[in-house]
Amino acid sequence: MAGFKALKGQGHWPTLMAAFLYFDFSFMVWTMLGPLSTEISEALALGGFIMSASQKATLLSIPILAGALLRILLGFGVDKFGAKTTALVSQAVVIGVLFYAYFRGVGITYNELLLVAFGLGFAGASFAVALPQAGQWYPPKLQGVVLGIAGAGNIGVVIDFLFAPKIAELWGWEAVFLVGGVLSTIIFIAYMFMAKDAPAEVYTPRPKKLGDYLKLLKDKDTWWFNLFYAVSFGGFVGFAGYMKVYLMNTYQADMSAFGLDFLDEGNVKVVAGYFGALCIFAGAVLRPVGGAIADKMGGIKSLYLFFGTVALMAMINAYIVLPFYVAILVLFLIMANLGMANGAVFQLVPQRFGKDIGIMTGIIGAAGGLGGTALIKTLGWSKGAFDGYAAGFMIFAAVVVIALSGISLVKTRWRTTWGVTAGGRI
Repeated sequence: MAGFKALKGQGHWPTLMAAFLYFDFSFMVWTMLGPLSTEISEALALGGFIMSASQKATLLSIPILAGALLRILLGFGVDKFGAKTTALVSQAVVIGVLFYAYFRGVGITYNELLLVAFGLGFAGASFAVALPQAGQWYPPKLQGVVLGIAGAGNIGVVIDFLFAPKIAELWGWEAVFLVGGVLSTIIFIAYMFMAKDAPAEVYTPRPKKLGDYLKLLKDKDTWWFNLFYAVSFGGFVGFAGYMKVYLMNTYQADMSAFGLDFLDEGNVKVVAGYFGALCIFAGAVLRPVGGAIADKMGGIKSLYLFFGTVALMAMINAYIVLPFYVAILVLFLIMANLGMANGAVFQLVPQRFGKDIGIMTGIIGAAGGLGGTALIKTLGWSKGAFDGYAAGFMIFAAVVVIALSGISLVKTRWRTTWGVTAGGRI
């Protein structure tokens, strides 16, 4: 509460609110293919195109991959053209593909959907625009609360899972793109009038050069943080994007048999969206909790705790055939700990790369998106190759264990070098 009170009289609150709305709705449309995957697959099947498990995974992974790579491009755009111009161009691209998907409707082809998926990647890249724009208006002592507000858009994926399947049930899956396009247009207009780039007396731009990125990529700690965030954020966004497919392929019969009519008149696709939203909500809202825990006990210890829990839960899900409600609990714990691990990673990053936090946010954010892409493709491969997801969960658990081993390798060096003067618990 004290942090919020400190914002009074500081910065430019319309820009902060505009950045939050831009990022929140962008995150929502970035991940919208996940909760619509079953409905789109069924629509394509009616037209004679049967999506394989691999093709479905590719469709769901492209927005994540594009969002990861475009973050770096939009980061350069912020330096060259300003945050507001970059954001408006990016939003216009997203609005265009949303309306295109709506007007093509049931006649849309798989290849067209791949192009739509790439366009949605511009929404995922909003992270590289909204956060710097909000932060530019405020002094260093308020960056935590400001970036926390602007970056609260992770909740957008929960909104997807709650409402997209129901809208699709009532008016067809293409109506979700219409709703997304209309809402994004409203946000575009509001952003146009509310957001302002910080003036020179408030913020002095320090344009990033390609050499700045290359210099940091030569630092081995950059790659360790890339690994940790590829596991934490990559795991979060990967499972979020694939959650509906996983639940429908694994527990469709169970969701019907458990008498879930009270939730939505027996519509299993909508019910899957509700349970998916429950699990994703845990990861979205617990990110700041993970950061707070890392502040108290140290980023390294907290990552041991969070990653260790994720590895254990993933192995349980891989080796044991779980009843539906137990599986939901396991997924809930996986997502909750991945969300907290996101906060823990970014408790450490500013302490190690304080002078280069802008560039590192872009690099590590891209690594997170690549991790999410790899997880979705791995789960799709597992389903296609073995007609199940055990192999996918085993591979993910192995990668988490590798990350845990990496923490063990670097912890002593970190604590005895930059950690000595970092100013926070390592």
